[in-house]
Amino acid sequence: MPVPACLRALLEKSIDYAGMFPPCSLDLERALENQAQYVRSDENWMLGGFVLPVDQFDAARVKLSAFDPQHPLCVSALGPKTRNATEFSEALENVAAAIRSLSAYNVDLLTVTQLEMFLPEDVGLESLRKAQSWVGSLPVFWEAPPARAERAIGLIAELNSDSEKPTSGFKLRTGGVTADAFPTSVEIAKALVAPEMHQVPIKFTAGLHHPIRQFRDEVQTKMHGFLNVLGAAVLAAERKWDEKQTAMMLEDEDGKSFQFDDHSFAWRDWEIDLKRLKDRRKFVISFGSCSFDEPREDLRARIIIGRL
Repeated sequence: MPVPACLRALLEKSIDYAGMFPPCSLDLERALENQAQYVRSDENWMLGGFVLPVDQFDAARVKLSAFDPQHPLCVSALGPKTRNATEFSEALENVAAAIRSLSAYNVDLLTVTQLEMFLPEDVGLESLRKAQSWVGSLPVFWEAPPARAERAIGLIAELNSDSEKPTSGFKLRTGGVTADAFPTSVEIAKALVAPEMHQVPIKFTAGLHHPIRQFRDEVQTKMHGFLNVLGAAVLAAERKWDEKQTAMMLEDEDGKSFQFDDHSFAWRDWEIDLKRLKDRRKFVISFGSCSFDEPREDLRARIIIGRL
C-alpha cells in the first residue's frame, strides 16, 4: 500500500541502523551486509546512517565491496564514552582525526554524516567549543542521561547561539535490553519541552523497535513507540505543549489515535500540516536501532491492516 505523505515525512531517514549493538550484537561484517541490503530495499527512505564506533573505522575500510556510488555507506560515527572532561577532550581530538581520515578514504563509497558521543557531567561550554572547532561543520549529538537532559540541552543551545546554523544536538536514550534502561514518559517529555529545546536538534537511541508503545515480554516493560516519540517531539514543539500533554502522547497505546494522510498528521485532536511537519523534522532527526527489519515490518503490517 502507498505510504501517506505525512507518515513518510515523519519517518524519512529516521532509523540509524545500529546492528552491532545489543540485543542484536552482530559482527561488523554481518551488520555491513545488512546495511548494503537495506539501502537497496523498498523502505530505504526510512534508513539513516550506519552507527559505526570510531574504533571500528579501520576494520570497516576493507569491507566496503557491497557498496557503490549509487548506494554508499553513510556513517554515524560513535565516539568512546569518557568519564570526565579531561578524557573527553583527549578522546575528541583523536575522534576528529579518525573522522577526517575515514572521510578521505573513498569519497564515492563512504561519507561520515554525523558524530554521536557521551557528554560527561563536568564538561562545560569551553570544552564543547573546542570540540566543535575540531569537528568543524559535522553535526554532533551529545548524549546525557534523562536526569541531566535539561542542563545538557541548555549548554548545547548556548553553544549553538554562537553560529548561524546549529550543528550540535542532543541525544536521548529511550530504552535498552532491561526494564530499568527505559526512561519514563515524563522523563522523555521533560527533555522535549525544555525551554531551549527549539534551538537544539534531537535524536534518540535504543528501545524504539515498534511504532506504538506496547508491553514486551523480552524486556518485561512497556517499550516506547517510535511514532509516539517522534510525533510527540514534533507536536510538542509546534503546539507549545507542556510536560503533561507531551507525556500523554508518549503513553498512548492506541494506534487509532494516530492519523496520517497526504496533507496532515494528527494525534487525537492535535494536527500539523505537511509543510510544518517537514519544518519541524529539521530538529527531530532520527533514532538508533539495532534492528531495521523489526520497525519497518511492524509498520508495514499496521499500514496493511489499517491499524494506524
